[in-house]
Amino acid sequence: MKYIDFNYQEHHFVGHLVMEENHNHHAVVVIMGGEKGILPGKKIAERFADHHFIGLSVSLFGAEGLPDSPDQVDLGMFETAIDYLRNTIKAEKISVYGMSMGSIFASLIAVYLGNIENLILVSPTHVPFEGTKKDRKTMTDHSVAIYKGKEIPYIRADFSQYKAKKYSRVKGLDYEVMGMWQAYNEAYQNKEAVELASLPIEKTHSRILMICGEYDEAWPSRISVEYMEARLKDHPYDHKVIIYPKGSHLIGMMPSKEKNKLLYHCLPLIKIMYKSFGLDIHRSMEYFQKSENEIIHFLNLL
Repeated sequence: MKYIDFNYQEHHFVGHLVMEENHNHHAVVVIMGGEKGILPGKKIAERFADHHFIGLSVSLFGAEGLPDSPDQVDLGMFETAIDYLRNTIKAEKISVYGMSMGSIFASLIAVYLGNIENLILVSPTHVPFEGTKKDRKTMTDHSVAIYKGKEIPYIRADFSQYKAKKYSRVKGLDYEVMGMWQAYNEAYQNKEAVELASLPIEKTHSRILMICGEYDEAWPSRISVEYMEARLKDHPYDHKVIIYPKGSHLIGMMPSKEKNKLLYHCLPLIKIMYKSFGLDIHRSMEYFQKSENEIIHFLNLL
């Protein structure tokens, strides 16, 4: 495997590229969130490389030159990253994989930048949201994303009203959800604001795969998937939706078990942080494998 790291000062984006010598000339841009996370984007890029793709994770915040929190992240850095893949690495196809917060930017790339063969959204949301400061509860009055100096339309999910990671029961649900789930669910009730800010994925020329878990404890991704699916009714390109029964927010590609044994030893901690994931570890791990198979199959169909 070949590994290349990128910093903002030299390359105008922060990221990590992983590829085999005999790759298939199909690059997957991986967007997970910040530079550091429970599932590092670099490890997901590496997993795509295991399947002979060129994997390039791009970080949204938390590194020198980037915002220290998800706020006013510039789409322009993705233009730079994609230009590098096309012109330096000579990638013949570009796909984008966005998980959780990364789904917003994956969708925006496909809409604003274009020329994306596949758009893969895992545990997504259907609207950009307001940025937050480093404490993750102070709102900034700005969009989480900007492009060419202009803010992308957004909705406000007010984290100051909820403890983001605190679990509680919500009427009508038979599983516990985080405070951030409640904040997003409340924001989604403002139909007018949602309509103005919703991601117009139907305008892309991309094939689209959306995956989520029925029991997403972090935000109501099933609502988002169903909302976006309705917008795709006249979309002329292939699209597919998969909703896993009782599935968690944690789903999609998982780092290689052989290369990341320490991460797998942390599963007891992960099941505390993500309660739906911990309801049935065997089922949750099965969903990781099933969703990975679906993603790789979808990419290889092109």
